[in-house]
Amino acid sequence: MKKLILIVLAFILAACSAGGSELSRNQQKWEDANISHYRFELNISCFCGFRDQMPLSVEVKDGQIVHMATADGTLVLDTDPNYPFFAPHATIDLLFAEINAAIKDGAETVNVTYDATYGFPAEVAIDVSQQIADEEMYYSISGFEKLP
Repeated sequence: MKKLILIVLAFILAACSAGGSELSRNQQKWEDANISHYRFELNISCFCGFRDQMPLSVEVKDGQIVHMATADGTLVLDTDPNYPFFAPHATIDLLFAEINAAIKDGAETVNVTYDATYGFPAEVAIDVSQQIADEEMYYSISGFEKLP
């Protein structure tokens, strides 16, 4: 009987690890969707001075930002003082990379809700340290649209 229980437990553990983490499963779902051109609204929330510019409207093609504009329609060009802060979060692949880095670097809290259809991170909350105030980052994606 013990052998049977051990065999069943081994199969259960193998099945759990074969599916990978929720992050890897959703990242694979995103990659399998093979979407190279898309648009979405990105809301970045933190202890930052640009709250009134959210959400950003972002268009991405072949992994590159094609168009980014603030809530009032103002284009965000690479000369904009906030561009270096916005750009690292402005593609789905970059958000996946940020989540992976937060986990790898040992962030105390990484909570992600994934889109059921395409697997991209729809809501992300990262808290590097609960002992540090005002370093939390929150991202949300809405209005995702696959483009031709």
